[in-house]
Amino acid sequence: MWNDRFNTPEYIFGTAPAAFLVDHADWLVPGATGLAVADGEGRNSVFMAERGVVTTAMDMSENALAKARALAAERGVQVDYRLGSVTDWDWDAVQYDIVAAIFIQFLGPEARAQVFDGMMRALKPGGVLLLHGYTPEQIAHGTGGPPQVENLYTEALLREAFAPLEIVELRSYERELDEGRGHSGRSALIDMVARKPA
Repeated sequence: MWNDRFNTPEYIFGTAPAAFLVDHADWLVPGATGLAVADGEGRNSVFMAERGVVTTAMDMSENALAKARALAAERGVQVDYRLGSVTDWDWDAVQYDIVAAIFIQFLGPEARAQVFDGMMRALKPGGVLLLHGYTPEQIAHGTGGPPQVENLYTEALLREAFAPLEIVELRSYERELDEGRGHSGRSALIDMVARKPA
């Protein structure tokens, strides 16, 4: 499904980074190592690399990765792009200073719990998780994201799921998004920044 969706010259989610990542760019420290989870067409991994983060990005769509590589080349940055699914990724292979998971809400609760656990394991001690997505209120807006309410995040869900981490920021809010045709219009969003204990 995702390979078909990305089988177009258009960047469905645009080429600019997610507003969330721009808002939290101070966490993207030059020389830090970072993993962009289910990165799609590369807009977020490229921004991480532009900020000096040594970035690895994974996605399950070869078409998305081809566009991501083209975007990185156009912007003059290097990203280690890997073909892989979040459900079979080896989260224990490498630990990172930063794990960025932006709009990865294509998973049901059971698979999501496994991926959340994996992302925590992929953080170095003291590493930071940057998580961004939609709340259930997004369904009424219809401006992006999955139609399954169980895939969406609440503050309580994230606080429980990431209890082993120190929550630095956790907030729900609404905002106008203009991130390609995939994320466009009034949106019900949630941000989390959490640090793994050193």
